[in-house]
Amino acid sequence: MTPTFSAPFVLEYAYKRSLGAVLGRFMTGLRDRVLLGVRTDDGRVLFPPSEYGPGNGHSVTDDWVEVGPEGVVQSYTWVAEPRDTHPCSEPFGFGLVRLDGADTDVLHVLLGGASDLQIGARVRVVWANETVGHIRDIAGFEVCP
Repeated sequence: MTPTFSAPFVLEYAYKRSLGAVLGRFMTGLRDRVLLGVRTDDGRVLFPPSEYGPGNGHSVTDDWVEVGPEGVVQSYTWVAEPRDTHPCSEPFGFGLVRLDGADTDVLHVLLGGASDLQIGARVRVVWANETVGHIRDIAGFEVCP
């Protein structure tokens, strides 16, 4: 039998990143329950916003666009047995959602039952009870009735 060797390893980033103008405005929008994307110089709307366009690396414009609050599930995976490190203690989905008016997807929690989820399902934002300017101000997305 070949012995198995292991070594403990913790991956962590021991620094804090300042938000800057783009992410600061995005987080302020979340606090105020407004979903803001930003337009790139080629006309696409990024949500969540980024300082630079993904296609060409150019700075984004100062053209802010309200998106959502509904969108479409592009892809998802179901988490039947959440771990302590997951954002939910009950079974949930992780999914890519393209909000109405956006050209990119956001990875977030999909709420509800596994039988409700499918690619192409319409979903809507569920806000946290208290919003503070954090990505978890969005509690998740639920399938539209």
